[in-house]
Amino acid sequence: MFYAILAYHVEDTVQSWSPDEDAALMEDLLEVNTRLTREGKLGPAARLGPTAEAVTLRGPADAMVIDGPFAETKEQLLGLYVLNCASLDEAIVAARDLKRVNPTAVYEIRPIMLFRPGAALPAS
Repeated sequence: MFYAILAYHVEDTVQSWSPDEDAALMEDLLEVNTRLTREGKLGPAARLGPTAEAVTLRGPADAMVIDGPFAETKEQLLGLYVLNCASLDEAIVAARDLKRVNPTAVYEIRPIMLFRPGAALPAS
């Protein structure tokens, strides 16, 4: 079964990190990503851009485009992982590995009810 691990963090905290601090964290996360890939569990993963650059489509029919996500939370969704795990317990183990290297993040784990991979995206 596929599981989404949604990575939440306080965006201002993440943006306050120096380039070296950010690179060190990304290197640690890459180690977990590499292991999960080797185990055949990790699918797409993404680090999302700043919420200040986001828009939300809301309303009926054509809807209205409004600035940013307006969730009333301290943390914002800043990234996601898609994993293929045999069980929720296995997905939790993977999320705990991510949490160990990024202890101030919050990870939400949800089963994916429909997964359509679509076309491969070119690396930028």
